[in-house]
Amino acid sequence: MKQLLILSGKGGTGKTTIASAFIKLAAAKAYADCDVDAPNLHLIMGWTSEPERSDYCGLPQAVIDPDLCTACDLCRQHCRFDAIETGDVYRVQPFSCEGCGVCEYVCPAGAARMIPAVAGELMLYRDSGQVFSTAQLAMGSGTSGLLVTEVKKQMKSGAGDVDLAIIDGSPGIGCPVIASLSGVDMVLIVAEPSVSGISDMERIIRTAAAFEVEAVVCVNKSDTNLSNTKKIEVFCAEHGLPFVGNIPFDPRAVEAINDGKTVVDIECISGTAVRSVYKETMKLLLEEEVN
Repeated sequence: MKQLLILSGKGGTGKTTIASAFIKLAAAKAYADCDVDAPNLHLIMGWTSEPERSDYCGLPQAVIDPDLCTACDLCRQHCRFDAIETGDVYRVQPFSCEGCGVCEYVCPAGAARMIPAVAGELMLYRDSGQVFSTAQLAMGSGTSGLLVTEVKKQMKSGAGDVDLAIIDGSPGIGCPVIASLSGVDMVLIVAEPSVSGISDMERIIRTAAAFEVEAVVCVNKSDTNLSNTKKIEVFCAEHGLPFVGNIPFDPRAVEAINDGKTVVDIECISGTAVRSVYKETMKLLLEEEVN
């Protein structure tokens, strides 16, 4: 299975818009949304069936049994995260607990113990030989990278023997992006022609290079700043990075997304440009001509 990951150094570049178009153009049998903080690929792909849902338990969290607690205060004194609240009873503030387990270790009465904590919800859509894996991170959970890994595992196990998987990653360069990069064959970086867009593009390129993942670059909304678009093209040429095309700003693209469609579902200039970017990207990924 060849895995193409689509990333951007920042939010709002149009990464998911391009990912959804690639999925349609490839008629992908397996794809995933690894932006577990704010997944929205399902809104464009038009799934109407209910997914298979399962809780994801990440790091354990502490709880204190009030019937066993003797209020010795050792748990509060040793907690480095100030997660122990006192009052009528001792209790653990779940959004502060980091799951270190020191309270369980020091509690002489056995009142403090570690239990599995739900860190998110995994969702797997299946229909007509197509598999879509995604997840929603629970509020306050710090296990986004681990959840992304489970999303990818779920996609691969559900898809079986398919030739291509397309993965919509997270913006930025944090834990979800690092987990998304693991094991993929190529990353398409969607840049925007702004000062911050160029800076964030360079960061994600360095991150991909650290994981020895081949990177290619395209520019979305390229005509909003032609000077910066040229800077991105020059940067790619100087660093030996394949540049696979420009996509102009297109109000019709906004209309398509608001209607729950991809830009290749309608006739528009952005859709035409995305088709060209898709062809060039797949030529590099599959090392063959793509119609």
